[in-house]
This record gives sequence, structure tokens and C-alpha cells, in this order.
Amino acid sequence: MGDAVVGIIGMGDMGKMYARRISKAGWKVHACDVPEKTTALKHEFADNTNISILDSGHLVSRSSDWIMYSVEAKNIDAIVGLYGPSTKVGAIVGGQTSTKAPEIAAFEKHLPKDIEIVTCHSLHGPGVNPKGQPLAIIKHRASDKSVHLVERILSCLESKFVALSAEQHDRITADTQAVTHAAFLSMGTAWQANNQFPWELPRYIGGIENVKINLMMRIYSQKWHVYAGLAILNPAARAQIRQYAESVTELFKLMLGGHREEFAARIHKAKAAVFGAPRKDGEELLLHDELLDKFSLGEKPASRLKNNHLSLLAIVDCWWHLDINPYDHMICSTPLFRLWLGITEYVYRNDELLEECIETAINDDTFRADDLEFTFAARDWSERVSFGNMDGYRERFEKIQKYFEPRLPEAKEIGNQMIRTIEENLSSRRKA
Repeated sequence: MGDAVVGIIGMGDMGKMYARRISKAGWKVHACDVPEKTTALKHEFADNTNISILDSGHLVSRSSDWIMYSVEAKNIDAIVGLYGPSTKVGAIVGGQTSTKAPEIAAFEKHLPKDIEIVTCHSLHGPGVNPKGQPLAIIKHRASDKSVHLVERILSCLESKFVALSAEQHDRITADTQAVTHAAFLSMGTAWQANNQFPWELPRYIGGIENVKINLMMRIYSQKWHVYAGLAILNPAARAQIRQYAESVTELFKLMLGGHREEFAARIHKAKAAVFGAPRKDGEELLLHDELLDKFSLGEKPASRLKNNHLSLLAIVDCWWHLDINPYDHMICSTPLFRLWLGITEYVYRNDELLEECIETAINDDTFRADDLEFTFAARDWSERVSFGNMDGYRERFEKIQKYFEPRLPEAKEIGNQMIRTIEENLSSRRKA
């Protein structure tokens, strides 16, 4: 039995995941949703004697030893302003938002000065097993004793603790998540604009395409605010997303103009900057053909159709221009980022496949309409983020989400299976 009471304010998917696992480990949990949905939560957790659903955040903040705010980043200031001043004397406070700058600002603004701050962030979604996944622990204003208590509470997740500052956290999540999300959001937007369900088209089935489609669908199966908060409220994210849109646009213009030499030179400069020397014989990639082909929403065609993979070429171009080494942040990477890096590496460390992408980009117009819409989409998402337009972000996200809605449950399940299988494969290879 734990020797402290854990408070959770905000019982969305992540809040519920934390509550269930922490209570199962023997800790008493006091929880409430924001806004309060007491009756439904009490019914949902009626059989869990370690979880008490309280009627308000005031009661949670007054009665708990470590209080975690698991709320939307855009609402963190208002919610901490409401419940923070009544925090129990001697308590520790943290949050589970994906962007720490507004969270820390809210804590410093609204919490009593003697309240310690130890915050966290599980770098995965609620549908992913937290075992072995990165869990950022941020000691902002606290004693080592308080940090140790939080680590004891969260040890039940069996995640890998990564000690970071709030600033380091936001920079890493911008480098690894913001642009990744923008790329997949743009794919979905392009397919919707062309009235396409990509799994119905032979050119989008098999190998790399499986990963692209499944991860795009995975993102659109989640709640919009998860991605909006990370993109709009993270100070480091806007520049990354803007550069990605610029990389997409500039590469597409070179393709349209048929400027092969300039296009190829730019691709190879980016490759040298991000991936370094050519792959040695026997050097393993993050992903393999048999894994890439395993998970599909459609029937695999008899032969693979060539694709220029503009979305992948642009991400490496973006990393090059921003001087980002994606491998530097693997210890804090999400499953989605590892898959994104895996398929990118798969293209760039296969000289024959990369040359095929270059030739296809210049000489094959099969994907030209798709690439045009993808370019429009990347620029549009960048503008919405640059303007800090939460309502505009939500409107666009939910429009695309509704378009793909009939297949989202199936895609989410296949995506979970894909991530689980690939993560297990990578783990076994690391042990070997």
C-alpha cells in the first residue's frame, strides 16, 4: 500500500490510464474530471476501492499529496487558477500536458510559493503499453525527496524515467513530435481533398505505405487538442512546422520544374547531414520489409508501385535545415516518431530506393495531384499553427477526422498491433 494519496484532476484517456495503474499498485487515488462528470465516473470506477471520485477539483487539491493535472494544455492556466490556490500544504503538484511552458507558467502563477513542483509526461498515447516507454520527470521546484516520491508512484508504469528541464522537454517534443504530426495531418488532408481512401488504391498499399496510412489514421482517431496544444503552445514547435512546410513547397517546385540536378543535390546534401556515411554491410535498419508489409487496411497489389515519398524527403530536408539529428532524441521518442524515423531511414539508407524516389519525383506524374494537395495542406497547417488559431486547428482536424471516421476503429486496432509488434521486435534486437 502506498504511503501517499495521489490526486488526478482531469479524467480523460491518459488520466484514467494513470488512475487505474497507480491504484492497482496500491496507492489511494482521489480524482475528478474537468468539467465535473461525477456520476458517470463514479459508476465507471465503482469496483475500484482504491479510487475515490470526488465532486470537485478543490476537494482533490486539498486532500492529496501529489496532484497531477491531466488536462488540455490550452486550459491549464484556467484550471490551475481555479484549483491551485487551495492546494494542500506540503503537497507536490505536477501535470501531464504535452507542452510544459504553459503548464509551468500556470503553476508559478497560481500555486502557493511553498508548493513543490514535480511534473511529468508519458511520451506515448493511452492505447500503448507504458512498459519501457519514455517518461519525462521534470524537477522544477522541489527537493530530491519529493522527486523520489513521484518516481515511486510512477514506477508502476514500468516506463523509462528521463530527467529533463521543462525547456529541454519542449525542445525535444518539438523536434520529435511537432513536425511528425504535421506530416501525417497533411497526408490525411490531401487524401480527403482528393476524395481518396488510400487503402482502396493499389499505389498506397504495402511496405512504407502501410506505416504512413496507419499512423495517419492513428492520429485522426485521437482528440484534436493533443496535437493542437503541442504545436501551438510549444514555443519551439512553430519554427519546425514552418520549415517543414517550406521544405515541402521548395521540393515540390523543383519537381514541377523538372530540375533534376538541383533536386538530387538537395536530397543528397540532406542525407549526408542527417544520416552521415553510407550504411555498412550488415548494419541493421530500424524497420524491415516483413514488418512493413504485415499491417495493411487493403489488399496488397501484385507489384509495388513507385512513389516519390515527398513527405519523407521533406522531413529530412527539414531536419537538415534546422540542424536536427533525429537519433539524438531516441531516448525521449514516441512510438510514432520511431516508426516515422524508421521508414525515413528505410528510404535514405537504401541507395537504389532513394534514387527511385528522385527519378519518380521528376519523371513520373502519377502522384502529382496528391503531392499538390499535400503541399497545400502542409502550408495550411503551418499557417494555422503560426496564427495560434486553436479554433481553426480544431475545425480542420475534425473535418478530416469525420471523413475517415468509418475506418478509424479498425485502423486504430491495426495501428496498435503494428506499434506493439515493431516495438517488441526492436526491443529483442537491442537485447540481442
